[in-house]
Amino acid sequence: MIKTSMLLHFRRLVILISLLLTACSVSAQTTTSNPNVPPISPQNPTMTSGYNDNDRESQYARFNDYKRNPDPNQQQYAYPVAKDYLRRWGGGNDPETKEVRRFVIEYERQMHARDLYAAYDAKDYAKVFEKGRAAVKADPDYFLGLSLMVEAAYDNAVAGKPGFVPEATNYALDAIKLLEDGKVSKPDPFKSVGVARGFLNFALGWFVKDDKPVEAAAAFHNAVKSDSPYQTDPSAYHRLGVSILKGEFAQLSAEYNEKFGGKQGSPEQTKMLNRIQQLVEQTIDAYARAVALSTKAEQQEARGKILAQLTALYKNFHNNSDAGLEQLIANVLSKPIP
Repeated sequence: MIKTSMLLHFRRLVILISLLLTACSVSAQTTTSNPNVPPISPQNPTMTSGYNDNDRESQYARFNDYKRNPDPNQQQYAYPVAKDYLRRWGGGNDPETKEVRRFVIEYERQMHARDLYAAYDAKDYAKVFEKGRAAVKADPDYFLGLSLMVEAAYDNAVAGKPGFVPEATNYALDAIKLLEDGKVSKPDPFKSVGVARGFLNFALGWFVKDDKPVEAAAAFHNAVKSDSPYQTDPSAYHRLGVSILKGEFAQLSAEYNEKFGGKQGSPEQTKMLNRIQQLVEQTIDAYARAVALSTKAEQQEARGKILAQLTALYKNFHNNSDAGLEQLIANVLSKPIP
């Protein structure tokens, strides 16, 4: 009995399926053969990427609306929208993503600048480094952050606290490289690119003058040749002269005596001797500029000491005579820096 019932059920199911297939076939033929019935084009289901593209465009539009709104209260909402945009689609390299990325970088730089200036003005140099480290770690090209840490370290070191100097030395090198690579459009905290180049090189020279006098001499040389107040700073020229003597001059002199002491002349000896003579002339020039630029009343004590050093150096390389030294000092500022 059960088998008969199941057989009837199965037959009915077969008939039903046949009718459905026939109906589908008739519908397809009618659609194809009847010119009055428009063809049905198959469509793929909407993909997730489509939703993402629409969402991305919508979020970019929101960001743009907030950014361009003349109301500052509305403009502030552009930042969280931009941050969320980069979180979701920051890996792109399209113009919209680049624009959002630039906006976020500039917004965060201004945000960090407020904290850094406040800490620097309060002479809380530890806080300058605390805030600055985090800022430049996230944004290695953050020139203001690098520069304020260099300034803080220099001020602290001049006050007898050199604890930040090793770290700030690297920051000075990074900031100078940004300048040399042309990546600095806003030289804040400095008035100009020239002033920035002058201070950063002077500070770098000051940081390394004891341990790396050759590097210090190069830095001081860049400082005095920059379009900055260091062009007329007697202390910068004095530091330059001292660094030349302690650095390359001392190294070459020791090497010369070791290689050629008591030996007959050779082309290599002549080449090294010429370089030593050139270094002496550069040192004398730097000392002479330091003396010539020391015109203020408060500089006279230092001027006397530098002049004594210059005189001894000059006589040592001019047959123990100071003839021509006064004329050199009088005319040295009219000549280009060697």
